[in-house]
Amino acid sequence: MARPRHRKLDLKNGRVDLSHGSGGRAMAQLIADIFQVEFANDLLAQGNDQAVFSIPAGRMAMTTDGYVVSPLFFPGGDIGSLAVHGTVNDLAMSGARPLHLSASFILEEGFPLADLRRIAQSMGAAACAAGVKIVTGDTKVVERGKADGVFISTAGIGLVPEGIDLSGDRARPGDAILVSGTMGDHGVAIMSSRENLQFETQIISDSAALNGLTDAMIASCGSQLRAMRDPTRGGLAATLNEIANQSRVGIRIDEDRLPVKPEVAAACELLGLDPLFVANEGKLVAFVAPEAADELLAVMRAHELGRDAAIIGQVVADDHQFVQMTTSFGGGRIVDWLSGEQLPRIC
Repeated sequence: MARPRHRKLDLKNGRVDLSHGSGGRAMAQLIADIFQVEFANDLLAQGNDQAVFSIPAGRMAMTTDGYVVSPLFFPGGDIGSLAVHGTVNDLAMSGARPLHLSASFILEEGFPLADLRRIAQSMGAAACAAGVKIVTGDTKVVERGKADGVFISTAGIGLVPEGIDLSGDRARPGDAILVSGTMGDHGVAIMSSRENLQFETQIISDSAALNGLTDAMIASCGSQLRAMRDPTRGGLAATLNEIANQSRVGIRIDEDRLPVKPEVAAACELLGLDPLFVANEGKLVAFVAPEAADELLAVMRAHELGRDAAIIGQVVADDHQFVQMTTSFGGGRIVDWLSGEQLPRIC
């Protein structure tokens, strides 16, 4: 007897239902018509519950993350591209060249298939642009009201080049601290979209894959780089405090050197936010030996994703491991951790 053919999904008007997570024909149809189309690559096409592949010799990096951003679509991106960018960036901060990703979807019953396809298209395009493959995944469906449309969980692996050793415990007094661009863009874009706030200039998320930028930085100053970190939840303030604690050093930064777009600064003032604590999804912080700081800055500014790079401060000896900032008025303040999150569900 001929095997029944799958009926094509109604990708324009259809919605996710519980059968799409059942493991049966409906689930196979969902995977075939959306995920296999948008993530198409040779490893995914094998159709197994795992991906089997060869890797070059060397040290591997691995990361995992979950994405629950609200709203799902925002100026400059969506939950799909954000999931790829965030995973790629976590690998790139170790100096690794990202290779493969996995993606697990928690879908809410009733979610529009057109929106799911749009998210998958965004993920596929982001992965292609970053030079990685989404090689395996999983799909689950929960009852209406038990989720918020879509949650995505990812994992990624990458290859760390020989001789590269970047870690948050390697910062040393005298090291220069650089950021790759303006702070707070992503968090303010999410908040303005979530609350339907209107500004004279639309604020766009900075969500982007940074592995091209980190490759250029490592090629130029790899042996003198100490650490890199992407300042996501908790913003620059949390990242600097993390490094200070890991390396048991102090940090001093200059407020006048910190790049913040005028529209983001104005929005933060209106909303009662501090750009230091607002999330970024396409920026990095780098710690480098002082003699390599100017060269690294030039390399970063020569890349599209680092054209607003700046040296914002330096590492100092401090048994208290304080992060301190010289303000625009010539005073000083401690930049401490937040006890919670200024903007929940920004990634």
